[in-house]
Formats: sequence, C-alpha cells, structure tokens
Amino acid sequence: MAVLGLGRFGRAVALELMDSGVEVLGVDADERAVQDLNGRLTHVVRADATDEEALRQLSVHEMERVVVAIGGDLADSILTVSLMIRFGIDHLWAKANDERHEEILRQLGVENLIHPERDMGRRVAHLVSNSVQDFVAVENGFAMVRAAAPRRFYGRDLRGLGLAGEAGVRVAAMRAGGSWRYPAGHEVVGPEDTLLPIGSTREVESFLAEG
Repeated sequence: MAVLGLGRFGRAVALELMDSGVEVLGVDADERAVQDLNGRLTHVVRADATDEEALRQLSVHEMERVVVAIGGDLADSILTVSLMIRFGIDHLWAKANDERHEEILRQLGVENLIHPERDMGRRVAHLVSNSVQDFVAVENGFAMVRAAAPRRFYGRDLRGLGLAGEAGVRVAAMRAGGSWRYPAGHEVVGPEDTLLPIGSTREVESFLAEG
C-alpha cells in the first residue's frame, strides 16, 4: 500500500497501517519528512507524487490501495489523484482540506474522501454529548456509533430495533453481561448495556436521544 504525502496526516496514517501489519510505501518530496520515517515504514522515498515516471519506478501503478494524503497544495493533490485514476488504482482514498477541494475530488471520481479536521470535529462533538462512547462517520452522512443504551430503552426488548429499528436504525450488536453479541430481538436492554447502532447520522442521533 502506498501513502503519498507524509505530512502530519499522511505520517499518522502510514504509521497506523504499519502497526496493523500492512506493508507501506511512503512518498514525499520533503527530505525531512522522509528522513523522519526512515526505518519506520517498509519503504520511504523522496519523490514528487505528481511525477508519473517516478511513481512508475516505485511500482505505485501496480498497487491495489493508495492513500493520497496531500492537502496543502490543491494543484498537487488534483494532479496526484488524476495519476492514480489513470493508473487504475482499485482502492483510492484522498484527503480533502475543505468543501471546494472535496467537490473537485468527487468530480474526478474519488469515492473515498477523508476530511480529517471536519471528521474529527464531528467525532469529538458526539463524544462529548449524550451517551456516545465512539463515533465513526462512514460516508455520505452514514454513521456507526458505540453508545450506552438510552434510558428510555431500559426494560424493553430489541425486537423491532435490531432489524429495521427505530427511525430506520439497525442495531448491529450489543454488549450485555460483559460480552458482545448479535441481537436476536428478544434481548431486554438494561442500564449497563452498550449498543452499536448504524444508520444515517441524523437517525442515529435521534435513536440515541434521551427521552
């Protein structure tokens, strides 16, 4: 897997992938960024990510998964993403700095967009409100949340919530008695239980609202 752009975001992604056992090729034009990760990634190379020949020499065109983590220079981001599309990369992720950047990348055909600042802001906002323990924005307003069961669910079973669910939310799993399980619908929710609902962000928020 290749990570193109080793700024703060790209560096964090590359190191996390390495910790997960994924072999990573890191590419950046900044010598300091490359030296900082020397020996910490499978391969790390100083190169211009907009240079097609340089990327071909690194076999980036043969990779199935690439993260374009370039955000500071809009032109470089667009050129690099365009190259990845030309290479026919099967799984492409790209960082977007703002809505304009995101719109341009979508027009190029990128489906997997990462907006670190916005996504982190949303996550923190959900973590400090209500009973949310973790919040993951999946894509296009879709979210998965780990949260303590709302009080209004105490004493109620999950029938009707585990499949279609309230407001179209599905309860993918629940933690009761110290272990996670797939809900069958008959489980009664208690004050110590944790739910894993998934659905549109608004529907999940409504699902978890106290009342």
